[in-house]
Amino acid sequence: MANHVKISCLGPRPLAVPADVSDEEAIARMIRHWQAQLDQVLPDRPDLIVLPEACDRPDPLSFPLARRLDYYRARKNRMRDFFADVAKRHGCYIVYPAHTEAADGSWRNAMQLTDRAGVVTGAYHKNHLVPDEYEVANILYGRDAPVFECDFGRVAAAICYDLNFEELLRRYAAQKPDLIVFPSMYHGGLMQSYWAYACRSYFAGAVAGAPCTIVTPLGEVAASSTNYYSFITASVNLDCVVLHIDENGAKFPDIKRKYGPAVSIHDPGYLGCVLLTSESERFTADDIVAEFGLERLDDYFERADRSRHAPGRMAP
Repeated sequence: MANHVKISCLGPRPLAVPADVSDEEAIARMIRHWQAQLDQVLPDRPDLIVLPEACDRPDPLSFPLARRLDYYRARKNRMRDFFADVAKRHGCYIVYPAHTEAADGSWRNAMQLTDRAGVVTGAYHKNHLVPDEYEVANILYGRDAPVFECDFGRVAAAICYDLNFEELLRRYAAQKPDLIVFPSMYHGGLMQSYWAYACRSYFAGAVAGAPCTIVTPLGEVAASSTNYYSFITASVNLDCVVLHIDENGAKFPDIKRKYGPAVSIHDPGYLGCVLLTSESERFTADDIVAEFGLERLDDYFERADRSRHAPGRMAP
């Protein structure tokens, strides 16, 4: 059945804070900054808000590492609790990315997911760090690739430099999330579309100082922020499947004749596949797949590969 989810992504540049202000003043300024940013999207009543990487880190150009560590230790969980309170009051999920200190004094580049009740439901630690994050800032590499169960679907996370590494991409593609959230300082360019298509999932990027984007499972940009406004809010329908045109295509006219606008079949061109989406409250995209005997894109590729490797079929 139609599963419309409203997503907001925010990508303001890091807040400049003078290094000589007190920790308490720095924290207060950061809370005011993010309240003003959130006020731009909260009237749209999003289901999910995605913030950029290390969202509560003052701009490093004016706030050097040693000063930031003092600030982080004074901050503790206060910024997280601020966002959790916003999530609870507005009934939305919030992706809170921040540098966090572990009990042993080491650091993580983390993303914590807060649910609609203001409860932290899990965390992702950046798997693939820029070398200086470890060598200079003592941030340890993450090892897990969790997928979070939300009331609207299954959500995976990648942070900034992660987008360059096939290992993490393959782990997520195998888990088939509905949505990938991407808090970042780096846009990623074509890698955003590549990840969305490879995982057959929607992609929500919140990039500090660069366009925020919502990308479809076919790799198309559905929404983007602009040079004037560093935030976007867009609705996506997660009740969808990716299908190759080959063999399935002959059945598309029958589907449209029977269900009309209750089923959307979108062809991006050149890719050879479509996104079939249920707009109905009576049936799901999976129901359409079963009713018409459609073959999902990954199943089609696997069948083609099995055919190639069958005995006697490969040229010597």
